[in-house]
Amino acid sequence: MTRMQEMSLDYHFTVEQEVGSSTYAFFGFNGTAGVWRIAALNEAGGWKDRTTVEDMDLAVRASLKGWKFLYLGSLKVKNELPSTFKAYRYQQHRWSCGPANLFRKMVMEIVTNKRVTTWKKAHVIYSFFLVRKIVAHIVTFVFYCVVLPATVLVPEVEVPKWAAVYIPSVITILNAIGTPRSLHLLVFWILFENVMSLHRTKATFIGLLEAGRVNEWVVTEKLGDALKAKAGAKAPKRPRFKIGERIHLLELGTGLYLFFCGCYDVAFGKNHYFIYLFVQAIAFFIAGFGYIGTFVPNS
Repeated sequence: MTRMQEMSLDYHFTVEQEVGSSTYAFFGFNGTAGVWRIAALNEAGGWKDRTTVEDMDLAVRASLKGWKFLYLGSLKVKNELPSTFKAYRYQQHRWSCGPANLFRKMVMEIVTNKRVTTWKKAHVIYSFFLVRKIVAHIVTFVFYCVVLPATVLVPEVEVPKWAAVYIPSVITILNAIGTPRSLHLLVFWILFENVMSLHRTKATFIGLLEAGRVNEWVVTEKLGDALKAKAGAKAPKRPRFKIGERIHLLELGTGLYLFFCGCYDVAFGKNHYFIYLFVQAIAFFIAGFGYIGTFVPNS
């Protein structure tokens, strides 16, 4: 899971952040080794708690005031990833729900702004928000976990290979190429991202509709400092989970749907989709039963 997070974050920093900085002088500030001018903070209106992505909110408002962002790729800092699958799910909910909710609140403000160029507004609305923060999650889940499996049940519907395989494969490779040491995990990363797309899609709709958990902000649990503090005292124990915290019904339901489609394809299909369907179903079952955790060695 650590390697998979690395692949996603490498793309985020080396492509989204660096390209956004060099071309449109804008990227979504996320608090990692970031430095602000006090004048920019004040002119943008300061920190606001109207969404769960207050750092991104501030970045968009500062950009609309004409401030430019500079990304320094040569600067290296230490950081820590979520230590458990539960913590990772909370983080991904916030990172998916928050931007969608911010888009709802700011889209007209961006459109009517007169201080930035049309190209920059188009970049922020289309590329930054719509494509990466909203459409990507929904399309990934709906197409690969709902529509494509459903074509097995309706043989009259045929999805061309360029749409189902070639274009998505190229996009995935381009996303992962920034982390060459983990390319051998590419298949596992695809399966894991498809599983997480369900969770992100749900969070995206919550943000767009301002429903339920739209303002839920849970601090991402990280165990590094705690483990260092306990190292001199006694060996840390593996975290305990409650059954209710480990079982995720939506993932299990999707896994059953994919497994059923796979069985149907074995019996009546001709496209051999069952290979993908069974493997993806296993990935959903693993996440649904919470069989992703933290192993802490005793020595």
